[in-house]
Formats: sequence, structure tokens, C-alpha cells
Amino acid sequence: MFKHVFLTGPPGVGKTTLVRKASEALASSGAAVGGFYTEEVREGGRRVGFDVVVTTTGERGCLSRIKDPAASASQGGREYKVGQYVVDLTSFENLSLPLFRSMGSPTQGDGRKVFVIDEIGKMELFSQPFIREVRQTLDSPRCAILGTMPISRGRPLALVEEVRGRSDVRVFTVSKDNRDVILPDIVSAVQECLTHSS
Repeated sequence: MFKHVFLTGPPGVGKTTLVRKASEALASSGAAVGGFYTEEVREGGRRVGFDVVVTTTGERGCLSRIKDPAASASQGGREYKVGQYVVDLTSFENLSLPLFRSMGSPTQGDGRKVFVIDEIGKMELFSQPFIREVRQTLDSPRCAILGTMPISRGRPLALVEEVRGRSDVRVFTVSKDNRDVILPDIVSAVQECLTHSS
């Protein structure tokens, strides 16, 4: 029996869009939905980084930005990079970690909450507290996760492979061929997770 639903697929295929649409559908059907999604930040038509956005409030925090070559090489701390992007670990943790704690608290009324994690990717995995919170939430009876993770390629990401290998996780692979028709299946799968475990 599945407790969580994750979407995977290549970058830019529409995982975040599907998670946002599924979250809206679940919330309108009465489910308690919380968590965060990742959104591109563009300036002058060019992607300059990513923000983390809280699903319920729209509050934003920086996840990463393209490194400014004019900035000093080091400002006293370790620099976390993925490609050309420098990860703002402090900003990411300050926004995301409290969301895990609030979703883990007892719910009012019956049932579990839907917790959105978009995504479990290279940038987010620099955070050890994030990794711990994801693992605890996967094992929690209070939350059904609706999450995203990258496809397996290159060197595997330990937590991504751990999630992919769990027997209580249903994984949907999103492609250009199915992204316009898969939404009802995703919403139904999350609703089943909520029903079977409440």
C-alpha cells in the first residue's frame, strides 16, 4: 500500500507545474496541503536562479543564484554549487525546515496532511537537516508526501534512490507525452494515500 507519491522526469518536463495543479485540486477537495515548490527566477528572459515558494502563503526564499563573478571568491563560509548556481543553504533551510515541523504537528480533525516537497534534488541535498526531515516525514503517519525528484542519471543521489526504492512510494514518470493527461492519476493516487492511512 502506498503512503506517498513522487514525480520524476527530465528537467523542464513539467513536474513542478503538475505538483502545483495537484496541490490546488487536493486543497479544493478539502485536503490540508502544505510544503513548498521550486520556481525559476528570470531576469531579462534569462534564468538566474531558483526560489523556494511556500504552497499556502506564497512566501519566497532564495534557493540558488548564478554566481556573480564580481563577488568575492569566499565570504567566510563553504560555497555549495550545482553547475553555475550557488546554493543559498541558509535561506533554503530557514524557509523549508519550519514547514516540516508544522506539518508534523497533530492535525485538527481526521486524516493526514499532504506535504509537498518539490524537489529532492542536488541543491536541496546539501542540507543535512533537510535530509533528516524528509526521512522523518516519509516515516510519519501524519503526512502523505507529494514530491518530485530527478531522474536517475550520472552519479546517484543517495536519498533519491532511497525514496525511489521504498515500497510505500508510488513513482510517476512524467514525459512530454503524458504530462497533459497524467494529472487526474496523480490526484487520485494522493487521495488513495490519504484514504488508506487515515
